[in-house]
Amino acid sequence: METLAGVGHPTRYWHAVEDGRIQCDVCPKECRLKEGQLGHCFVRGRAGDAIVLTTYGRSSGFCVDPIEKKPLNHFLPGSSVLSFGTAGCNLACRFCQNWDISKSRQIDTLADSASPERIARSAAALGCRSVAFTYNDPVVFMEYAIDVAQACREEGIKSVAVTAGYMSPAPRAELYRYMDAANVDLKAFTEDFYQKFCGARLGPVLETLEYLRHETDVWFEITTLLIPGLNDSDEEIDAMTRWVADRLGPDVPLHFTAFHPDWKMRDRPATPPATLQRARQIARANGLRWVYTGNVYDPEGQSTICPTCGKTLIGRDGYEILDWGLAGDGRCRMCGAQCPGIFEESPGSWGARRQPVTLEAK
Repeated sequence: METLAGVGHPTRYWHAVEDGRIQCDVCPKECRLKEGQLGHCFVRGRAGDAIVLTTYGRSSGFCVDPIEKKPLNHFLPGSSVLSFGTAGCNLACRFCQNWDISKSRQIDTLADSASPERIARSAAALGCRSVAFTYNDPVVFMEYAIDVAQACREEGIKSVAVTAGYMSPAPRAELYRYMDAANVDLKAFTEDFYQKFCGARLGPVLETLEYLRHETDVWFEITTLLIPGLNDSDEEIDAMTRWVADRLGPDVPLHFTAFHPDWKMRDRPATPPATLQRARQIARANGLRWVYTGNVYDPEGQSTICPTCGKTLIGRDGYEILDWGLAGDGRCRMCGAQCPGIFEESPGSWGARRQPVTLEAK
């Protein structure tokens, strides 16, 4: 393991073990560290007799995005979200699409420094309805994410976790106490895939999904990146979507998104749109009501359709909202059926823009 360059922010979830090492208890990796060592995430490490976070208060950059880019289709549609990440990750996905950030071991990747209060004030000044912890996983910088979320609540700004869901029970409960919404990456539905291509296990991710559904009020959606020949078979998609329907219910939105060759998986072709459409059909046949496609041009697969009367509730072209058929309480204007989610009387008007920003002065 790599070594710690400097002292960081204090953390809570760790304990000493018999051989003199200290175990980090934030995620199922349970890294056991000697003095100065960093864990698998490269940002949590041992300094003295404690585990510290080396990236607190520092970001790889800020950007205002459409909330649909997270992706969240049932959470304040059309609104803007202030997105940021830090460095490091507790998974080792060979297909990572943000590898320059999540795989970074260099603290100089973190060009922007910002206090939680500064982020919250900036989000409000920019007109953002929420702040998203994204690009890398907030699991590894949970102390910073929680402090930002608390500052955002003071400003009336909501908080969004974009995560792989690979977290241990106690810190998971603390993190989600402060989150309003989440998108969880369900990478695949086999232990073999998680072990070979992510350096992780499937079980803890499923536990996070069930925890969110049954023990919190956090609005969450699921994303699965379909990779040709690895996790896109009819059998695996059928098993996964049956599990979602049975264990989480039919109203959890599910996004199937297209892979493009990147990081350490450049030998695979990009996902054909037909694969996403086939996966969507399987999921809907298994009872899931809100299934979407992403990273491809597919207005039908990206729009929200009332399962009761067939009316378009939210018509989308990519991240642009073209049609709005919801009442303020999230009911279909045609038949009155409830569309689950967090909605307002009308959608936001941010559109598809992606706007890098520099935060307001301290």
